[in-house]
Amino acid sequence: MSQRQILVTTGLPYANGSLHLGHLVEDIQGDIWARFQRLRGHKVLQVCGDDTHGTATMIAAARACTSEEDLIAEMNVEHAEDYRDFGILYDHYGSTNSDANRALCHEIWQSVVDADLVTEKEVTQLYDPVEQTFLADRQVKGTCPRCKTPDQNGDYCDNCNSNYAPPDLIDPISALSGATPELRTAQHVFIRLEKLQPFLEEWTQAEGNLQEEALNYLKGAFLNETLLDWDISRPARYFGFEIPGYPGNYWYVWFTAPIGYISTTKEWCDANGEALDDWWRSESTEIHHFIGKDIIYFHCLFWPAMLKTAGFSLPTRVQIHGMLTVDGGKMSKSKGTFIRARTWLDHLDPAYLRYYYASKLTSRIDDFDLGLDDLVAKVNSDLVGKVVNLASRTARFVKATGLSETYPEDGGLFTAAAKSGDDIAECYEQCDFSKAMKQIMALADRANEFVEEVEPWAFKKDPEQAQRLQDVCTIALNLFRQIVVYLTPVLPKLAEQVGELLDAPIADWDEAKTPLTGKPVKPFKHLMQRVDPEKLAAVIEDSKEAAPAATPVSSTDDDAALKAEPIAEQCTFDDFMKADLRVARVLAAEEIPDAKKLLKLTLGLGGDERRTVFAGIKSAYEAESLVGRLVVCVANLAPRKMKFGTSEGMVIAAGPGGQDIFLLSPDSGAVPGQRVR
Repeated sequence: MSQRQILVTTGLPYANGSLHLGHLVEDIQGDIWARFQRLRGHKVLQVCGDDTHGTATMIAAARACTSEEDLIAEMNVEHAEDYRDFGILYDHYGSTNSDANRALCHEIWQSVVDADLVTEKEVTQLYDPVEQTFLADRQVKGTCPRCKTPDQNGDYCDNCNSNYAPPDLIDPISALSGATPELRTAQHVFIRLEKLQPFLEEWTQAEGNLQEEALNYLKGAFLNETLLDWDISRPARYFGFEIPGYPGNYWYVWFTAPIGYISTTKEWCDANGEALDDWWRSESTEIHHFIGKDIIYFHCLFWPAMLKTAGFSLPTRVQIHGMLTVDGGKMSKSKGTFIRARTWLDHLDPAYLRYYYASKLTSRIDDFDLGLDDLVAKVNSDLVGKVVNLASRTARFVKATGLSETYPEDGGLFTAAAKSGDDIAECYEQCDFSKAMKQIMALADRANEFVEEVEPWAFKKDPEQAQRLQDVCTIALNLFRQIVVYLTPVLPKLAEQVGELLDAPIADWDEAKTPLTGKPVKPFKHLMQRVDPEKLAAVIEDSKEAAPAATPVSSTDDDAALKAEPIAEQCTFDDFMKADLRVARVLAAEEIPDAKKLLKLTLGLGGDERRTVFAGIKSAYEAESLVGRLVVCVANLAPRKMKFGTSEGMVIAAGPGGQDIFLLSPDSGAVPGQRVR
């Protein structure tokens, strides 16, 4: 296998606060993939750094009675330590507020200017009258204008996956002060993306650059029409780099942030005697970005456009993951599920989270839930009960003799597991870590079956069985080491411990193909403890923050709707329970040309379960706006033949009809297939 040169980046955490478990999804994902590539013998550079610019840093510094630079320096140390203690191996951890980043911003900006891509326009934007600053997208909260879900960010809805502008929010509030924002107008600087649209269409559709879901999203939401100009400036008051030639205007954070990938690489190159162009202007270097799905359009449209214009290498792959929930819902400070990285480290082994995330992460852009009870069960069963158990039950029997001089006959177990290594490696390569973990645990199951069948503990008191005991333990420990080699990208600390136990450090993936023989076995030490539920409870307790006192709500709603449609006759509980209401996702929606009221919806209830439903909501909803959102459907309604086909259910909505139809949606965290009770 020829050696590849690979640059790995992960999304830059913002410098205004501590890392939490949501941040760690892509950092752990990227670290696992980078460690796997190193284990395969490739040259890997893994970089990250703090995203420092914008009003949030400015406000956070003011509230802490410190300067932005001091706040940034403090958070940079904290973030780097958290990553290190989670075993995330960044070769360099930088900052977007560096001299290197400023210089590269100027270089790339000049390329944009030279390409005649700059224009100016007046922009009306939300302004916080209390903090006296224009608000970034994520500093505004409100109700989604598409699906009407409350408490959504200013640019992206977690429920229906829509992008929009902050002024489009219903009842917006400033996340900085809680004030109602005002609309104000200022002159802004734009990049004309339309000129680069043919290139972006070609790049996004090139095989391997993006996951299919991301490509479909970009094609449906952006590339199906002329790309709008990209607003890359913010007027004072703003913390960032001032734009040359535009005094009082600063580059928007999403201009300077991705350039931080290049500047952190440059800082590493300067410290290690390498050339930046060998990493960012070289056809022999692969560039892999790991990001969350909420920033797809920044990394897959704006960023490639900037790189192309400035003559830098384009990403080989943008690997996108879904969003994290905890115990079925958004991370909550009041419930204690908004867990900071350091709080976890204060009580629990980081290996638990690394393995759990690996068991959930697939090659697709799937949201996933950190179920705390599930984590306890999975870690205790898989890592302690299956993997570590192999060594704890056998290593002590060969402490005096070491491993057998030749590898004993094992019925083909080691050879079969060695062959599985190619499939497991391909899973890692494709970022399907969940499938890799399943295959590795299947090997652990077979190894444990072997130990159960031969019962090595039954030989220890019989001198005539000494060789048999050594051989059996040699087989078990080699199967154990094979499994740990395959788990090394996920559990680097365990790999180090096993290297010490068997006097053979794990340094190469192919070590799983050759058994160890004649090696000493050191005294066994506990490799991993079971998850202690009391320690997990302590994490939750330490993460709780008192919820703000609720504002009393008086009923000022009139009764016109109730008078227009009085409450029906009472039904029994048993009658009500006959209706099976389920959460469903709209997989497809299309208009029926000859129907005045109906839209044809394809609903997904999880897995391969589908329903075709004809819904009388055409007067209130555009078909394309429904795709991806969650709805509530009657899943056990008898099929009804209609002029346009058979309807296999019903979606639930409120309102008198016409344009006043309002689909009911579950809160964020609900998943297709869940029953509504």
